[in-house]
Amino acid sequence: MAEGAGRDRRSGDGAALHGHSLGRAGRHRHPEGDRGPDAGGLDLFRLLDRPQPAPLRRARGARRRQHPRRARGQHLARHGRARDQRRAGGTRGLDRDRDGLPPARTGRGPRKAPAGAPVVSARVETGGIGKAACVGGGVIGAGWVARLLLSGWDVAVYDPGPEAERVVGEVLANAERAHAALFDAPLPPKGRLTFAASLEAAVAGADFIQESVPERIDLKRRVLQAIDAAAPAEALIGSSTSGLLPSDLQEGMTRPGRLVVAHPFNPVYLLPLVEIVAGKATAPEAVERAKALYAALGMKPVVIRREIEAFVGDRLLEALWREALWLVNDDVASVGEIDDIIRYSFGLRWAQMGLFQTYRIAGGEAGMRHFLAQFGPALKWPWTHLTDVPDLDEALVEKIGRQSDAQTGDLTLRELERIRDDNLVATIRALAARRGGAGWGAGALLRDQEERLRSAARGANEPAEPPRMLDGTVPPEWIDYNGHMTEHRYLQVFGDTTDALLAKIGAGPDYVATGHSYYTVESHIMHLGEMKRGERFHSTTRILASDEKRIRLFHRLHRADGALVATAEQMLLHVDAKAGRACPASDGIRAALDALARAHAGLPWPAEAGRFVGERR
Repeated sequence: MAEGAGRDRRSGDGAALHGHSLGRAGRHRHPEGDRGPDAGGLDLFRLLDRPQPAPLRRARGARRRQHPRRARGQHLARHGRARDQRRAGGTRGLDRDRDGLPPARTGRGPRKAPAGAPVVSARVETGGIGKAACVGGGVIGAGWVARLLLSGWDVAVYDPGPEAERVVGEVLANAERAHAALFDAPLPPKGRLTFAASLEAAVAGADFIQESVPERIDLKRRVLQAIDAAAPAEALIGSSTSGLLPSDLQEGMTRPGRLVVAHPFNPVYLLPLVEIVAGKATAPEAVERAKALYAALGMKPVVIRREIEAFVGDRLLEALWREALWLVNDDVASVGEIDDIIRYSFGLRWAQMGLFQTYRIAGGEAGMRHFLAQFGPALKWPWTHLTDVPDLDEALVEKIGRQSDAQTGDLTLRELERIRDDNLVATIRALAARRGGAGWGAGALLRDQEERLRSAARGANEPAEPPRMLDGTVPPEWIDYNGHMTEHRYLQVFGDTTDALLAKIGAGPDYVATGHSYYTVESHIMHLGEMKRGERFHSTTRILASDEKRIRLFHRLHRADGALVATAEQMLLHVDAKAGRACPASDGIRAALDALARAHAGLPWPAEAGRFVGERR
């Protein structure tokens, strides 16, 4: 929402608009942890005195300073409602092997699914919310649990390890903390988490199953065969392998067409990429439906064009990892020095432009062709060890471990995870603010997800009380030297509340792109309480009056306990941005606005509306 000033607020006729736009202030395999048997430490695996008749009257009292603002529309984050955790399922009397699973069925390869059998349910195909099962509750498995729960899915977890519930709980706590700071949109209510006593109990009735057991082909085959035998015939199955071929994993499955590799990156609940790899028996429609499902979870699915061990991400990571091990082994650099070289240089570039686009810039005006001509020959120089791997003997392992301990200092694992998550949130949000708020890279993906969340949250009918527009949590960067939320953040929250209303009546970013917008020409904020770091809040809004060019709004900001913290009264003026003059809104906008105004007309008149600065309460 942009702000501007006109000389006549009653009609705007003849008013030239002045001012500038303000950007929205930001709020503030082994490498991935799913490759070995020890991942997660387990065996198996988130406008005036009274109602005004038209035309509107000018507000009494002195005019407040006007602050031009740009068109926006971002909501603030909302925590999902916590649900109770319980253990589900019962003990089964079937014979089990040492992993708690039936012995693997020996076969001559994948069995074909029955003719005409569906690969996956229609609900999953459309990205709908349903029931998911996560088999394996280590680092990666718990990350999947968190992402699914915070997207509104009910999740049943099976992991016979004694620490499974603790690990999942700690990862989920990190995820909820990160999501509260990441999103400017209302999140769906958190799904229900259960821990099943058997694999069969976990997958019963599931629309989607994510397998995340340790990276052993024999174990994964046994687990996938057991999932295949017990899960509904239409359920989609994703495997979180870091490098095993899906065709090898499909061996012995009755319905191999529904299995895809879905390789994420840690932390799964924050990093959006998921590599999707099809096996020889994977049905093409299963790939398309997997893409839709993971995209609905807020992820960036990339389909790898053909089967290859370790896919793409891990091949790139392991090339760097292998070279780093040699550099430590040969005493060229320490663990800490190598990390500094990455995070103070090309690591910053990679986060927002990747590899090839970064090198395209390095090629100057001539682009990538010039870069390859200039630096390509150097690839033949014997600079790297290529596929050679240093001997990870006891001395090298101890050397790396000692240097890593010194680098980490007194920080615990959970402290490191939260530092990592805070930095990732800040990076993604910074990218989301680029290009006029449309976002760049992972930030653009966040903006798209927020818009989907807003669309899902919009109701067709207005309630019989001021509608709730935003839900959020006060992030650390909103806190001032007094220890509570600084005053300009209140204006930001109320501005975002106005933008949410404008989006509801069809005057959001697409409408602004046509050259028309509502500008805020007057605001009056009353501060009635304080907001502290980490406190949750919500805002409501109602239309006090409107005509063909103007809207008079009243907002309230509440803490989670319902306490009123602040109010804001605003006057908006509809503007032809190209002409720089006020003009009537379109018929469609007016119709939507009038419908809301009628719904709000019966609400009690706010006691704080129409006040002037310094007026006694």
